[in-house]
Parts: sequence; structure tokens; C-alpha cells
Amino acid sequence: MSEAAAAHTSRRQVAHSSAPFLGPKLRKTVLVVHVLAGGTWIGVDVIVAVLVLVGRFSNSPGTAGLAYHALGTFALIPMLTSGLTCLGTGLLLGWGTRWGLVRYRWVLVKLVITVVLCVLIVAALAPGMPEVVAHGEALAAGAGSTADMSNLFFPPAVSLVSLSFATVLAVFKPWGKVRRRG
Repeated sequence: MSEAAAAHTSRRQVAHSSAPFLGPKLRKTVLVVHVLAGGTWIGVDVIVAVLVLVGRFSNSPGTAGLAYHALGTFALIPMLTSGLTCLGTGLLLGWGTRWGLVRYRWVLVKLVITVVLCVLIVAALAPGMPEVVAHGEALAAGAGSTADMSNLFFPPAVSLVSLSFATVLAVFKPWGKVRRRG
């Protein structure tokens, strides 16, 4: 092999080592999973909002109790699973495509939104769910409860607004590239 051919091969290997590693079929598969996970996350948030509203505004203690019990029992796992799936597939898409993780501002903002929401699920929402279940059980049993559930309005509202904003970013891709210092 001539020196010129060896140099060309070496340059091509270097260029390919920094190129995106997801081929078209795998990229599309990961993208579909990413979009489905995001849609699932939004859907779970809508269900959470409905359960919170039913629990708060129902005239029937049994219905309110059932709503709170369902919220405390079933909402966290699908919410966290869809959030972590969004995070994982988003990381794969960032590392494996031309968009990168920190190359474009919109990608970086989506990453921050996803990480913050996942942390909030674990750190802020999950610890209060046993109290929500107990409140629901007390209401359903007709015992009444003095627990304050007004803080439950914020998680689905914040999440729905944040995920809607992330969706808008994914569609319009604003702001351009992140400027590198130095």
C-alpha cells in the first residue's frame, strides 16, 4: 500500500470514528421509541391530572378516594419508565446522530428538561405517594382525611408544560449551535 493510500485510509478511519454511529434504520427505530415514550409520558401526565382533579373536585368521597388511591398506586412506574426511556433514547440519538448532545441549544435544553423532570419524579413526587394512597383509602372507607393534596396540582402542570415545550423544540429546532469557548 502506498503512503498516499495509507494516509487516505487513516483519514477516513478518523473521520468515521467521530461520525454518528447510528445507521438510518437503527436511528429511525430509536427515534420511534423516543417519540412513543414522549407521547406515553404526556399521556401519563394527562391521566395524573385527571386523577388529581377527580380526587379534588368529586362530590363522592368514594370516587375521590379511588382517584387518589389509583394515583398513588399506579402513576409513578409508567411515568418514570417513559421518562427514563425518553432520556435513554435521547442520549442515544444525541450521541449517534449529527445533532449531538451539546452541539445544538435545543437538544441541550431538551436534555436538561428530561433530566430535571426525571429527578423530580424520584425526589419530589415519589416520596409523597404513600400519603396519597393512605388519603385515598381513608376517603374510600368513609373515614375522611385531613391530608392536604393541593400540592398534587403542580406535578402534572409543570410536566405537561415542560414536555410540550420540549416537543416544540424538537419540531422547530430553534437557536442554532452552542458556541464553543476558546
